[in-house]
Amino acid sequence: MYQPGIYLLHKPVGETSFTLVRAAMEEIAAAAPKKKLPVCHGGTLDPFAEGLLLLLAGQATRLMDLMHLIPKTYVTDVRWGVETDNGDPLGKVVSEGDASSLTPALLDTALAEFLGWHDQIPPATSAKKIDGEPAYKKAHRGEAVELPPSRVYLHSARWLSHDLPRQSRLELTCKGGYYVRSLARDLGRKLGCGAHLATLHRSAIGPWTDPGPGRRVWIHGEGLLPWCPSRLLSDDEALRLSRGQPIPTGAVRPPDAPVPPGFPDPQGPVRGFHKGKLVAMLRVENDQLVTFANLRGGL
Repeated sequence: MYQPGIYLLHKPVGETSFTLVRAAMEEIAAAAPKKKLPVCHGGTLDPFAEGLLLLLAGQATRLMDLMHLIPKTYVTDVRWGVETDNGDPLGKVVSEGDASSLTPALLDTALAEFLGWHDQIPPATSAKKIDGEPAYKKAHRGEAVELPPSRVYLHSARWLSHDLPRQSRLELTCKGGYYVRSLARDLGRKLGCGAHLATLHRSAIGPWTDPGPGRRVWIHGEGLLPWCPSRLLSDDEALRLSRGQPIPTGAVRPPDAPVPPGFPDPQGPVRGFHKGKLVAMLRVENDQLVTFANLRGGL
């Protein structure tokens, strides 16, 4: 039975992210028909991809935006010699090229140029919105889609293995909003041979790893948002915060699981814990702590 908090699930190839959301909602409805527990996911995975998907339940749905601030790690097979319109194996071939001259050294050099902050054009079949509608809906109707570049961050990337000239396996860590499909497309264009993703596996989000098929892990209490600083609250302080009143800054503890060195500081709010539960997200204002999000009932 689902309870308020964050769940780590494995999304298999072929299913959509919302399939897992719908299954959770159906399980909740069957177990407790009168219980209202909202559910959402914390970052989509394409149908061809697999790996870690976060499900946020109850008051945890209010924490969704904080999931985009932390590192996401992927392992992918990049297929050389063919570019597809959506950057994955389900798309239509738009160009083909000769990959026979690729070498590990050449790929190392090309990959290094994509590290750090860059402007990246999302795939036409991304969820980026145009006039309030996801781009992929327009693309699937056959409409021309032109998306502006987004500022994205690639923290690290390394080739794990090569089967040249056919494909190479890549591991990378990036900030939320990064499109691995676009990286493959841009690498292929830079090398003059074309490329797309043959597989994609999200292995980790922040400190959390893919639990594997058929398993789900419940994250609650002090396990939530460990990349944010925290503050233990007394009974009186918890009551004051619930009423919208500020409290002294007090002894704010550093994050339990900070982001890797060099990764952009997520500058997350302070977690407020009372009797082992996360009851509020706080921010510093005029040398006091004020409520950023009141998580009624606690997580």
